[in-house]
Amino acid sequence: MSLLTDFYWGRTTFDVVASRRRWFLLSAILLLISAGVFTLRGGFDLSVDFQGGTVVTIANPDGASVAAVRDRVSALGITGARVQESGAGAEIRVQTTRLDADREQALVEAIAGVTGADPADAGRQSVGPTFGRQIADAAVRALIVFLGVATLYMTWRLQWKMALVAIVALLHDLLVTAGIYAIVGLEVSPATVIAVLTVLGYSLYDTVILFDRVLESVKERGDRQTLTSIVNESFNGILMRSINTTLTTLVPIVSLLLVGSFLLGATTLRAFAVALLIGITIGTYSTLFIAGPLYAAWGEREDRWKRVQLRLDRKAGTAAPVRAVPANTGTPPAGTPPIGTATPRPPRKRRKSR
Repeated sequence: MSLLTDFYWGRTTFDVVASRRRWFLLSAILLLISAGVFTLRGGFDLSVDFQGGTVVTIANPDGASVAAVRDRVSALGITGARVQESGAGAEIRVQTTRLDADREQALVEAIAGVTGADPADAGRQSVGPTFGRQIADAAVRALIVFLGVATLYMTWRLQWKMALVAIVALLHDLLVTAGIYAIVGLEVSPATVIAVLTVLGYSLYDTVILFDRVLESVKERGDRQTLTSIVNESFNGILMRSINTTLTTLVPIVSLLLVGSFLLGATTLRAFAVALLIGITIGTYSTLFIAGPLYAAWGEREDRWKRVQLRLDRKAGTAAPVRAVPANTGTPPAGTPPIGTATPRPPRKRRKSR
């Protein structure tokens, strides 16, 4: 109960900077796994909005399986089609490369023949490759603009080192989230991009709160404490607040994912909710266990903090004493007394009186 009480009142004393190698190693493993899976899968499963193509969505009253629909599509000579269920099998969604009007109609009739639906009720979407490239370019520009504005703001509001550390944490969140998407095989859509940008803003907000607290502590007692101790105090000061904020944010997201996606069958909500769920969790982790320790490890190299550490060590009596080094380090002659030993004086001779 004492630990829970300390959590509640913000009185924890975790030394997160001392264990930074553990967190950095964990992040490195996550990034390596993400990069490996991304390479093996050959990239993301992009939606039709990014790569162009034809999407047909149709009811499935007969409960046809994905395999049966895929076989029927392959029989038309259409390769590489992506067949998915939605709404617990109530609908079938087929995505292919872009088809002309005749082949698209043949695809709709073939799917309707398997599912038992009316071809006239099928939903159709066709996107050209040029429009898909425009969407992808717009997403990349939005990400670059966001990172640039975030860097300028944090440099003006805090410090340039804090800004760079925050950008590293944001890139960490982006890469890990992308890796999880590649591992799970989720489709990347414009809704995913919007969710990722939202998550980056959320992560940046948490990081600004941490660094703002660090700056306040530096101004108040920067000459009496090391940067490591200040970062640790700031971490413990916002730990419970960050956990509460994250849990409060995740509750409606999980509700959106369960109710909107799985119960109502809204696949667009699923992509949006999953991106938020993954990103906010990773963002909280990177703020607490990556940004703070990384800034402390970098800042402790500055001469200012080295002087503070030396002064505190001398005050505590733990600094190494300065020892004089003899000029001659060779072997002394035989009979020479050790250094620091007084040499006895010979007895004085008495003069005889005449």
